[in-house]
Formats: sequence, C-alpha cells, structure tokens
Amino acid sequence: MKVILINGSRREKGCTYTALNEVAKVLNASDIETEIVHIGLDAVNGNIDNKVKEVAGLMKTADALIVGSPVYYASPSGEIIAFLDRLYGTCEKDLKFKPAAAVTSARRAGTTATLDVIYKYFSFAEMPIVSSRYWNMVHGNTPEEVLKDEEGIQIMKLLGRNMAWLLKSIEAGKKAGVEQPAIEAKKFTNFIR
Repeated sequence: MKVILINGSRREKGCTYTALNEVAKVLNASDIETEIVHIGLDAVNGNIDNKVKEVAGLMKTADALIVGSPVYYASPSGEIIAFLDRLYGTCEKDLKFKPAAAVTSARRAGTTATLDVIYKYFSFAEMPIVSSRYWNMVHGNTPEEVLKDEEGIQIMKLLGRNMAWLLKSIEAGKKAGVEQPAIEAKKFTNFIR
C-alpha cells in the first residue's frame, strides 16, 4: 500500500512538511509506503502541468492521498489551490474512493478555513475523509516550534494510525469480496430556467 502526501508549502522542509512527515512515520511503521511530493512554486511559475502530471501518475496506483497546506491569508496557499484545481480536473477518476486527509499548519489561525477548502476537493471525488482526534493542524512559526506543539503532533500521529487502519480495512474488505461502489456519471443541474 502507498500514500501520497502533498506538501503545498513554498518551503520544502518547513512546518507543513514537518506535520506531514509525522504522519508518514506512523504510516511507514504500519508497513505502508509513503511519498511526500513538494509543490513549492511549481504551481505558479509555469511548471504546474509537470507537477500535476507527476502526481496524477502516482495516484493511478496509490491507495490514499494526504494534502498539506500552510495558512496564507487565512486560507490554503495559492499554490495548493492552483495545483488541486488542475489535479482534480485531470485525474478525478483515479482519486475516487481512495481515502484522503488534509493537514494544515499555521503560526496562529486560519487553519479550519484551510481544512474546509481542501476537504471539498475530496468530497467532489467521493473520497472517504480520514480524521484524527481533532482538526488536523499544527501550530508554530518554524519546524522546531511545530515539534513542540504536543497536541498537534499527537493529532498527526493519530491521523497516520487512522489512515493505516482504514487502508488495511479496505484491503481486508476487498479480499472478503466487498466490491467498490460503481462509478456513476455526473448529472449537472442548471438552476436558471
């Protein structure tokens, strides 16, 4: 099994990476492979198509997705929004029914608004949303400060544990003959008469 973790921060090894890495450690300890993909400035400097193509290729065989974003101006980074808009527009079919989670990092506030935006992408693609004990967030201005956020770090570890449990439950269900729901064509309704 494999989980793709998206780091939507401009900083490759910053606070968002630190949170995602805590989740990845728990998944790895549960014999689940992980790969953290850094979006950085690729989503806004003309390389978004290459980054989307890379992740879309990974999601064809991956079993789950975790999206991380720092809080910029009380919402997700512009880079992660641009990236998710393109990713979901190109490979939604490869995301369907795969468990997903969002992680956010902030110095102070804006985390719940950020999580809300990211969760909507998962809902559009019929992805089961994995939770922890509380909102999946960490606080700190530096990676070192994030590691001092004991509650936030515990939440990341519990998220990894819950993701591992759900992935193993899905695998057991498949082995027992439980079939994935059929994919239905979308129906679009226009509210203008």
